Amino acid sequence: MDNSKYDVLIIGSGAAGLSLALSLPETLHIAILSKDTLTEGSTVYAQGGISAVANKNDTIESHIADTLDAGAGLCSEKVVRKVVTQGPKALKWLLDSGVPFTKNETLDSDGIEGLHLTREGGHSERRVAHAADASGYAIETTLLERVKRRANISLFEFHIAVDLITSRKLKLLQRNNVNLGAYVLNRKTQKISIFRANFTILATGGASKVYLYTSNPDGASGDGIAMAWRAGCRVSNMEFMQFHPTCLYHPHAKSYLITEAVRGEGGKLLLPDGTRFMDKYDKRGELAPRDIVARAIDHEMKCLGIDSIFIDISHRSKKFITEHFPNVYATCEKFGYDMSKNPVPVVPAAHYTCGGVVVDEHGQTDIDNLYAIGECSFTGLHGANRMASNSLLECIVYGQFCAEDIIKKMDNKKTKAEIPEWDESRVTDSDERVIITHNWDEIRRFMWDYVGIVRTTKRLERARTRIDMLLQEIDEYYTNFRITSDLLELRNLAEVARLIIRSAQRREESRGLHYTLDYPKADLSLEQVNSILDPMRRASSKN
Repeated sequence: MDNSKYDVLIIGSGAAGLSLALSLPETLHIAILSKDTLTEGSTVYAQGGISAVANKNDTIESHIADTLDAGAGLCSEKVVRKVVTQGPKALKWLLDSGVPFTKNETLDSDGIEGLHLTREGGHSERRVAHAADASGYAIETTLLERVKRRANISLFEFHIAVDLITSRKLKLLQRNNVNLGAYVLNRKTQKISIFRANFTILATGGASKVYLYTSNPDGASGDGIAMAWRAGCRVSNMEFMQFHPTCLYHPHAKSYLITEAVRGEGGKLLLPDGTRFMDKYDKRGELAPRDIVARAIDHEMKCLGIDSIFIDISHRSKKFITEHFPNVYATCEKFGYDMSKNPVPVVPAAHYTCGGVVVDEHGQTDIDNLYAIGECSFTGLHGANRMASNSLLECIVYGQFCAEDIIKKMDNKKTKAEIPEWDESRVTDSDERVIITHNWDEIRRFMWDYVGIVRTTKRLERARTRIDMLLQEIDEYYTNFRITSDLLELRNLAEVARLIIRSAQRREESRGLHYTLDYPKADLSLEQVNSILDPMRRASSKN
């Protein structure tokens, strides 16, 4: 495994990476890396579904308008139109792949091929195709089974990328910076290998684990964003971290997500005394976009000094609840809550990274032959706030866009270079691993306190001071001790935390998911101005 050579290296085994692999010719030799088991990523935990126009009462223009509205003026209309227009085709592709979406039986919301469609926050129509309340699991497992049947695709579990290998890093005299593959740590053997590739794709997911409370799995540590930044790629809109409004509040639930579809099917948000409050904040009430709902909940909790609010769908029949939300119902029941009889306590938690690595319409980054797709990328689709269920749509569509571009470039001359082996001759095993645990906890706590749903200039300054100090400690540790997966994730998490803080400091207004008490209104002069950070321009301290 020291010098593995592939046509395509896909780092990440979620919906984006699998869609790409299945859209490429079977003549290509493809490697897919997963830093845990193949299914342990954010895709498998997605409950709601995939948004696409599949209802006779819906239109492409309506879906575009809803997405632009949710994005608060920072979406690229060209990208939104291209992705939304591709939506029905992407949904049909998933159906043809065998994804067992829920069919319509009782509600008048027939979609293509008899699909049941639900409505979620920000959507003006029913357009979310789902597989009960485990849509991500259905998509992930279905696509993975198809991938496993492809002889040209090699799957590597428990392999985590250390860093990208580029021509600039190797000091090759070339006009453009070209990606050549990646150094990869086998978590079982602790051996670092070179994975050479003509094309490398980052499909590593988001960075919500940078916060103390998150709906994301433990692996959402921003690996792809951090690696791309270190390699020389621009990143954008990292200040826009989406907090899901309704995660189950229980000390042992690890912020289990209560799907947005519960509100879409009539669930109401209540204060402890049973009164509704969302109508005070938005005329759409519980179906307002996530940034508005999360901020309203956060405000009510702080004003009243309460630990949670409640979501109530008990006015629906038990049969309806268990048929539409079987997994949510079972999980709530496990923790002592019967959704069919009583309200369930919920709180906001970090959920989705709206910014990421800057890419073009095919997912191509600033580095030749390096792509980023899915949550780790910044395409212009989400703007200042992602609309519910547009994320799985982006994964599928950009996986296919990326495949089209790679197919066009397959015959181009590839860069040949001698890549040095990973050098561990001057490092030792650490006897102070408590530093990793301590730094991990500290980052997540001060990010929650200072760079959360509501921010201030002073809070951001405090966070910037802390992260700069921690990064120095982490870099020193990284230099002197043998690499582990925990160290790699900490290093990436810290880098992404700094990018979030820097982006937030640059935006002196409140817009979408970025709300600051020092600049509580949107600056209309900044309409469609995204916060792009360039690693090649590090001079300004405010950058």
